[in-house]
Amino acid sequence: MSDRAVRSRPADGVLDRRAARPTRRSELMAVAAELFAERGFGGVTVDDIGAAAGVSGPALYHHFQSKEALLGEMLVAISESLLERAEKIAADADRPEDVLDGLIAMHCEFAVDHPELITVQARDLVHAPDADRRRIRRLQAAYVRIWIDATAAVHTGRDRRVVRAAVHAAIGLINSTPFSATLRRDEMLALLAPMASAALVAVPRHTSTI
Repeated sequence: MSDRAVRSRPADGVLDRRAARPTRRSELMAVAAELFAERGFGGVTVDDIGAAAGVSGPALYHHFQSKEALLGEMLVAISESLLERAEKIAADADRPEDVLDGLIAMHCEFAVDHPELITVQARDLVHAPDADRRRIRRLQAAYVRIWIDATAAVHTGRDRRVVRAAVHAAIGLINSTPFSATLRRDEMLALLAPMASAALVAVPRHTSTI
């Protein structure tokens, strides 16, 4: 197996959460994520993915109907994983502050550990099958709602429309890692989490409409 495939293995836990150990499907998705992030979806062939994973290109069709189906399953898996983690944080925490801190910490770790998945999600979602895109949008909306509810509970008296905008901005700040992750992992986490938290604190109590 190539060096690229070995480097991709940490993403397996995001792409196949229910497996006790990485499956061939999750390994292929992890390798494809690295290639898509580097070259773009259109710049990667099935043969490229197979070669990076140490299998023949046509072997991919034993696991996925097409390159588009692989992409769709990858992006659905990311969205499902983030939502499940957010739901668990919200269910386990005793205070709204703990929910918000947990969400920020969790998303920072995801972003620092998997910038390639963020790149693919932002740039290549348009190439996923229609049904997968619709599911991803629903999952993402549910994920953001958890952030909005937590932020509104911590920072009371804020206009919910403004809270929603602030949450999207804070998540976008964290998702800058494909460009900003130039420090060690611990340094990036120590930088991103307080910045995201401060961005949410900065939401004004009242916003005038023009």
